Amino acid sequence: MELIIQLLFSFIFTACFGVIFNAPTKAIPYCGFVGAIGWIIYYVLIQNNVTEVQASFIGAFIVAIVAQVFARRFKMPMIIFNVSGIIPLVPGGIAYNTMRNIVELDYTMGIQNGMRAFMISGAIAMGLVFAEVIIQLVMRMLKTGRTSMQSFARAKRRQ
Repeated sequence: MELIIQLLFSFIFTACFGVIFNAPTKAIPYCGFVGAIGWIIYYVLIQNNVTEVQASFIGAFIVAIVAQVFARRFKMPMIIFNVSGIIPLVPGGIAYNTMRNIVELDYTMGIQNGMRAFMISGAIAMGLVFAEVIIQLVMRMLKTGRTSMQSFARAKRRQ
């Protein structure tokens, strides 16, 4: 039941961010779907004792892959789906606590929270970039015919 509630609210909040970022009207439900998928993956991984950094990386990686699929399907820029999709993963609360700790002169906790926010943010960026690079490599291989079925078909034609 809790997983369904997490899925529902992450979908609604991410779709609302799509509205705030002026996504095209027909893309808003898909923006919500991308964010919900990313958040559910993150949430399930955290529940299974995966670190925040690893869960953020995997969540962002999946967000980028799903965003790429929707971008190609609807012939829209990938950024429309990516930006609203990563919003649930952004460590805003941790960044807020970092600044609060520094203002309260608790530098030790401020540095700890700052490093957590920095590492999670870096993991999100790396997840997005790695997914994009992998997708580009796969698409290039498909275009040049380096898949096993295409290579087999070319070899058969040459004989």
